[in-house]
Amino acid sequence: MSSSDINCGSGGGANTYTGLRIASVFIILAGSGFGALFPVFARRSSWLHVPEPIYEFAKYFGSGVIIATAFIHLLSSGITELSSPCLSPAWQVYPYALAFSMLSLFCIFVVELVAFRWGTAKLAALGVVHDAHGHGVGSHAAHGPETFDDKNASARDQTDGSDLEIGNGGPIMDENVLAQLIGVFILEFGVLLHSLLIGLTLAVDENFKILFVVIVFHQLFEGLGIGSRLSTLSLSSRYSYIPVLGGVLYAITTPIGIAAGLGVRSTYNPNSTTASIVSGIMDSLSSGILLYTGLVELLAHEFLFNPKMINASTGKITYAVVCMLFGTGIMALLGRWA
Repeated sequence: MSSSDINCGSGGGANTYTGLRIASVFIILAGSGFGALFPVFARRSSWLHVPEPIYEFAKYFGSGVIIATAFIHLLSSGITELSSPCLSPAWQVYPYALAFSMLSLFCIFVVELVAFRWGTAKLAALGVVHDAHGHGVGSHAAHGPETFDDKNASARDQTDGSDLEIGNGGPIMDENVLAQLIGVFILEFGVLLHSLLIGLTLAVDENFKILFVVIVFHQLFEGLGIGSRLSTLSLSSRYSYIPVLGGVLYAITTPIGIAAGLGVRSTYNPNSTTASIVSGIMDSLSSGILLYTGLVELLAHEFLFNPKMINASTGKITYAVVCMLFGTGIMALLGRWA
């Protein structure tokens, strides 16, 4: 590629398809909102009886989508952006994208480790003791269904779906719910970070039509993954707004990015040095977050350390794996265009 073919200036992005770009704000808002909120409201609805296998499909399909997003849409983009010929030679001598991805992965691990140690100690001091993140068969497997002996089951029946009352200290959230919330919050944070960049890019990209179609499906599929996780949170009425809030945040993030991109499209150049560095770093950091979430929270805890899956039939496990691989394949295929 000759230097004349490289656009590293500070000029604006594309000004074509302005009407469609504006419409994309609302189209993607609708698609993202449907994907993220439909599982939440369908699970709560007394008249909309969605078969359980559909929820299972959305959950495992979404797991595959998250993992493929991390590898194909984020880590790959981060490597490309931080290897841009627009950047100084210092960026070419080290795999910074992989380093940022690894950094965020370990940061999330440390944050979750500290959160669980603090949470476990806090609950133990209040007389609520569980084996957080237990990995043995029959132990507490955070982020997934669990089995208990009769004594524990009886105790659980008294607290499931509600907050724990300890003395006069007020309601205390059950540790299993806390574990689920931390996992979903980590997932949501990584998704929101790159959704903002997606919107910003869509608003100014020259290949708008192809990118627009791909991102509509991308946001819908990723929304199903987020929504299916949010819908399974066992929360009391006091915290029932959390899944809805999570779905709404996901739905509005990409449209906000598009609106911001439209506002600065006359000056923002996605190929500029600054844009490449910022976008590359954020994509790389997001990839580490989603890699940790996908491989640890979704794969390990759902398949390897989940007593219900350990004892499940071969047919059920096969169904779950096929759904996950289908989601991975579809999202990986979309990486051909975006």
